[in-house]
Amino acid sequence: MENNMVQSIFGLEGKRVLVLGGGLGMGEATVRLLASLGCEVAIADLELERAERVAADVRADGGVAFPFALNVLDDAAVAAEIARVEREFGPLDGMATVIGMAAWGSLIDIDLETWDLDHNRNLRFFFVAAREVARHMIRRGAPGSIVCVSSVDGVRSAPNHGSYGAAKAGLINLVKTMATEWSPNGIRINVVAPGAIITPRIPHTGEAGEAAMMERVPLHRRGTVDEIAKAITFFLSDMASYVTGQTLAVDGGFLAANIFFNPQPQTVGE
Repeated sequence: MENNMVQSIFGLEGKRVLVLGGGLGMGEATVRLLASLGCEVAIADLELERAERVAADVRADGGVAFPFALNVLDDAAVAAEIARVEREFGPLDGMATVIGMAAWGSLIDIDLETWDLDHNRNLRFFFVAAREVARHMIRRGAPGSIVCVSSVDGVRSAPNHGSYGAAKAGLINLVKTMATEWSPNGIRINVVAPGAIITPRIPHTGEAGEAAMMERVPLHRRGTVDEIAKAITFFLSDMASYVTGQTLAVDGGFLAANIFFNPQPQTVGE
């Protein structure tokens, strides 16, 4: 299929999309895929060098990119930078937030500062950013699409990182409410919930640990950042024009699996 036909199916050519966390891992993969489909992409990252590196690659391929540094824990900076993007880069048609980090430890031992930090960097920042983008869209009378990344830990229990799991669960519920309230304005909002994904931030657990983990995943492998980028792009695109308030698990079947059943390849007799 020729690229122009692919672009027409997704309806993303010429659309302006902001990717928070676009300088690394799943966010970087999302930027590159969106740019390949004709999007003009604003790339925000905590480290400006990462955003500029990805932007340089997009431009080298003939695309349009607007890199900038942003600390999403700074509420005022989030609002100010989104306003600057709208003013200097152009009105946004969509946003994807690919940011999150977990503190590890039992709920018995976690201190309230760590609890608050996990909620700020996984839930609060998204509320601030999504509301700000939605306000600009509503003022312009323009429709749009917003996608956030949660986790399977927001759907099932999250032992030893319970504050992260609680924040990611809150994110899923928040999106349902946003989708309901903002749908009359033509704003769609959805969630991608990754399972075990290979990213620069997730260390390999060793052969034995990896094998034990993959026994719980029906597809028996980790996912890739490109597979998450495809799900995010689907929600942003016209392919999902009648989809809002939904959570898509990209987890190799992890959430569907039964813990008492270890799936093995099946055979069929002649």
